[in-house]
Amino acid sequence: MNDLKIYFKKAIKLPPKTLIKKIHRKIDNKIYYSMRAKRVAKNPIDIDSNIFEKFEPTINFLFNINNKKEHYIQKIKKLGKEEQIIKQANKICNHIFNLLGSGDINLGKDIKWNEDFKTGFIWENKFYKNIKRVNLNNNADVKVPWELSRFQHIPTLGQAYLLTDNLKCPLEFKNQIEDWIKKNPVEMSVNWICTMDVAIRACNWMIGYYFFKNCPKIDKEFWIKYNKALYLHGEYIFKNLEKADQYNSNHYLSDLVGLIWLGLYFNNLKYDKEDLKNNPKIWLNFGLIEFEKEIKRQVNTDGTDYEASTAYHCLVTELFLFTSMLCSKNNITFSEEYMVKLERMVDFIMNITKPDGHIPLIGDMDSGRFIVLSDYGIIDKRDFRYLIALGGEYFNRNDFRFYSSNSNNQIPFWCFENITKTKEKLPINLKSKAYKDSGYYILRNDKIYLIIKCGPNGMNGNGGHTHNDQFSLELNISGKDYIIDPGTYVYTADYKLRNIFRSTYMHNTLQVGNLEQNIFEEKELFRLNNETKAQLLNFNNNYFKGRHYGYKDKAGIVVEREVQLEDKKVVINDSIIKDNENLEYKKYIRFHLDKDIEIEKKHDYFTLTKEKIKVKIFNLQKSEYKIEKSWVAKEYGIKEETKVINCEVKKSIINTIIEII
Repeated sequence: MNDLKIYFKKAIKLPPKTLIKKIHRKIDNKIYYSMRAKRVAKNPIDIDSNIFEKFEPTINFLFNINNKKEHYIQKIKKLGKEEQIIKQANKICNHIFNLLGSGDINLGKDIKWNEDFKTGFIWENKFYKNIKRVNLNNNADVKVPWELSRFQHIPTLGQAYLLTDNLKCPLEFKNQIEDWIKKNPVEMSVNWICTMDVAIRACNWMIGYYFFKNCPKIDKEFWIKYNKALYLHGEYIFKNLEKADQYNSNHYLSDLVGLIWLGLYFNNLKYDKEDLKNNPKIWLNFGLIEFEKEIKRQVNTDGTDYEASTAYHCLVTELFLFTSMLCSKNNITFSEEYMVKLERMVDFIMNITKPDGHIPLIGDMDSGRFIVLSDYGIIDKRDFRYLIALGGEYFNRNDFRFYSSNSNNQIPFWCFENITKTKEKLPINLKSKAYKDSGYYILRNDKIYLIIKCGPNGMNGNGGHTHNDQFSLELNISGKDYIIDPGTYVYTADYKLRNIFRSTYMHNTLQVGNLEQNIFEEKELFRLNNETKAQLLNFNNNYFKGRHYGYKDKAGIVVEREVQLEDKKVVINDSIIKDNENLEYKKYIRFHLDKDIEIEKKHDYFTLTKEKIKVKIFNLQKSEYKIEKSWVAKEYGIKEETKVINCEVKKSIINTIIEII
């Protein structure tokens, strides 16, 4: 009933012609899918196995085990990854997984691919359009079976087989694929609901072929079954594209990635036109054309993803970058405009990355990755330096190489035969930088890194993955986090906590009473109203000033924040420039601290200490600070207790000083 209310609420805002078209489309779809559900239940979707009898892909893949086995082994050993890979592969073979904050959980001999193993909730196998993926009244998270069914553990099994020649790894790969196919008939399980996840699964399955294709224990019959299932993934993706009426997202982009990869993989498939009317060449051509369009639509001129989330920017960059590299290896090129934007996307990741190697968690973060070629099971979800490293080789950028050199990551050598080494010392210093299209402003010197959000609400104001974080900031001093964005925690598994983590209260900014900067519906979890209309007023190498209107209509209040960066000091001025003498609302400024910060209260200030680096935080108005409990989620599904400094604002301006002592 709540879903229906939300739908009607959106519908009445549409122009009459658009609304009529949508109603007709919904009626047509309802009739079509009702008939299809009956047909699929009676006759499971299949395709003639003979088509794949003699099929072998001929594309140039990202890596080539056949010709360079010893090369890869030596690279793995040189980085000291051998023991870790074998340990993680053993866990996978024993069905022990750590996904979305679950910790290591043994799924038993018989994997339930349609279960949220964190809660035990199971989605019944039936026609995918008839499965309710989300019920906000229980705590099940559909992302858990989707994440497991992405099969991002396949590269680790492949790498372990490469290192050990132990046949249990390819046999585990074979057994899991066969088990998944058996338990997830096409269009008849929860793992067919989200096309994005179908596409990511297909690409990861493909990686398994290039690790295990010559294994003597995997017979031809398996590869026929495997290729048939892969092909049916492609058919499904093409028929179930997540293309929106107005603004596409990382989901549609993932769909296109699946079509491009599968189109390349099956490019030499011999078939009768009557057998395959929906064929791989169509997938590939469509995917490539749409890929060019989507980088124009989804990526701003300054190289930032338009969903207003740093983590989703990294995911989108990964989708574009890996696919572009695969295309390059197969003599497929993109336009100059495309390549310029892609390079800027990597450049943005380099610039927002903090000295500790982590990105700030601005907007949503669901720990999503496309392909995991390194550190499966223990990957640091905030470290995206592998993308900077890949960009260094792909775009031949020494600054990219330099700022990713401490990541100890093996991903680049899987994709590039020769890795260029950087000099020990390079005259490369990252500087303060403004990304005005998306509203990220970075102030930095050799001791202090600070990033401020002041900009669009995401997806042209729809706010899908945006938080109420205008003027919120993160502060890192000498490589240590002091003030942080608390992150995301979960989506639909707990809508109340979802709303808390995206609320104004959970961000390092001024709040008026209990009002939100942008209003959101309690159970509409991926939309924010666009009320802040944040504006940049001034920016240079050590200064930021902005204004937003999030409280203007609610309380007659307009807010400004200016930040001054000095050698060992940050000065933050928050101003209420229009109040109409409204005394109804109290006003608060909050700073959420990293969980390892030691706090000591002095007479009229605090000292914050982390690993012997001490800072002093105070304000000239001598306003009273309170220390309260809060939460931080540094990856999806895990929340930890931390502290927040809460200061009640008694005047129209408050001056906060954070100083290294």
